[in-house]
Amino acid sequence: MSKTNFEFLDALGQIARDKGISVETLLDALANALVAAYKRMPDAAEEAVVTIDPDSGEIRVYGQELDEDGEVIREWDDTPDDFGRIAAQTAKQVILQRIREVERDMKYEEYAGREGDIVTGIVQQTDNRYTLLDLGKVEALLPQAEQVSYERYEHGTRLKAYIVEVRKTTKGPQIVVSRTHPGLIKRLFELEVPEISSGVVEIKAAAREPGHRTKIAVWSNDPNVDPVGACVGARGSRVRMVTNELRGERVDVVPFSDDPVELIQNALAPARVREVRLDEETGTATVVVSDFQLSLAIGKEGQNARLAARLTGWRIDIKSETQLAEEEAGYSDEEWAEGEWVEDDKGEMVWKPAEGGEAMSAEDWAHQAEDAPSDGTAPTAVAAGAGAGSTEPEPAGAAPAAPESAEPQSAEPETAAAEPEPVVTKAAADVSAETTQEADA
Repeated sequence: MSKTNFEFLDALGQIARDKGISVETLLDALANALVAAYKRMPDAAEEAVVTIDPDSGEIRVYGQELDEDGEVIREWDDTPDDFGRIAAQTAKQVILQRIREVERDMKYEEYAGREGDIVTGIVQQTDNRYTLLDLGKVEALLPQAEQVSYERYEHGTRLKAYIVEVRKTTKGPQIVVSRTHPGLIKRLFELEVPEISSGVVEIKAAAREPGHRTKIAVWSNDPNVDPVGACVGARGSRVRMVTNELRGERVDVVPFSDDPVELIQNALAPARVREVRLDEETGTATVVVSDFQLSLAIGKEGQNARLAARLTGWRIDIKSETQLAEEEAGYSDEEWAEGEWVEDDKGEMVWKPAEGGEAMSAEDWAHQAEDAPSDGTAPTAVAAGAGAGSTEPEPAGAAPAAPESAEPQSAEPETAAAEPEPVVTKAAADVSAETTQEADA
């Protein structure tokens, strides 16, 4: 073994130890690069193979002759006299390139299986597009869309983030992290609550509005362990650590239940629920609360109700006891006129009952309304039901509003030729009387 080869192998071993790469991997990469360097030399064989003795460091080049099937039919030693110099120049480039490739692969393999995990990094750079976190060997990318709107990431501060994606690129692994993902809450509680990391307590569901409020539903597999108490900790110490990491975001911990009614009641905490009515077909839950609990159940700008809906998977409609009573009472004791205003052959608007019968003019409706009983019951000529052509039902005790075009007919005929004496209606007589009084005045 020559001194040069000994130094070469010693340097190769040192690089392999420092970079965490095997010597065999570096030798294979160097051998492949030397084959390419040999083929660029004049009078080189079309096919060749380079061998490097791992013990002595001796480098030999063997030319090969292949048959039509690619089998070696002849092989000879074709090592150039000055191949050591070529090998030295090539080795440096190949080793550096191979080291970079292996490091990229190792970094990718280290983080490829950690999607859904939590990492701690140091803020390196921040702009309006993304924030870079230094994780040690690699950098993580925190895009603007994954940032909490009001948080400010100052250079040098430590930050925990949730890994959402690991991409393999030519420049190495690109790790995308998030501060808004609900999974961040679960991972933070796993770090602070031993019962969760051991599997005794489970986080069954989580709903989050980043930067404002989060609700989690927890379940205990051990009847002797209180899941809410385990997550909150003594005097709120555990949940406070999570809140501090989230920079003041409020976290509500509620017990999980397989009963939808009980789960909805728990999810709307701190509001106290009186009653829950489920509609399986529409997936809607009507929640009844006391009047003074209504604003608490809905929350600021509906936040408490939104989070409860996401946590339970039900559409939640919150009503106070007074609202529910008014809706149930409604007009249940009223009778409704059913029909619509239509235009007759003469171009006048008349009320046509939906169940049939004679159409009524606006004047007839006015007379009928005046003659209606004082107790509010419907006139006998009005059918019960809802107005077919109206968006709001009208009580039968009062006549439906006449269309604007249906004005009382004038008492004066259009022509005086051979017309019978005009019949003056009550409405027209009233109008005439009012006009006379105004003229006298």
